[in-house]
Amino acid sequence: MSSVKWVAAFAVVLLLMAGSGAVAWRWQANSYAAKLTSQESTHQADLTAIANAGATQSRQALEKQQTAEQALAYLDSKTTMEKANALAENETLRRAVADGARRLRLRIAGSCRAGGSNVPGTASAARLGNAGDIELSAAAGRTVFDFRTGVIADQSALIALQACVRDVCSK
Repeated sequence: MSSVKWVAAFAVVLLLMAGSGAVAWRWQANSYAAKLTSQESTHQADLTAIANAGATQSRQALEKQQTAEQALAYLDSKTTMEKANALAENETLRRAVADGARRLRLRIAGSCRAGGSNVPGTASAARLGNAGDIELSAAAGRTVFDFRTGVIADQSALIALQACVRDVCSK
């Protein structure tokens, strides 16, 4: 009988060990579940914060892009209008010179010396005097206005690019 007692005692001890193991297992699982729940809520809060920050940055970038596009559109219309006005004025002057209503003159400042390196001449004519106005021929006048048209276009492009860099790109 003693061996039956020992077997029964051993069985009781095994049952107690199994029961305590099951209780410990259950207790440990509950503890881990609580930790996982806490970590998951923290993770969700982090994800929400990251998503909100990304949305804010996206909105700010879009607003900055729209502001830059509006500034570019304004600069484009302004410089286009200024260029058109300058070209119209140039064309008006060209027509006035072609019609004979106006004359195209160049005013030259300075003097020419006959004996110097500027103008060859005789020793008796020491000076030719101060330079004055020179009236250009019709062909030369057209050429001047053609050059002026190119200068207006180049200046307009340069002013537009400078304004773009100053007002749009540097902000």
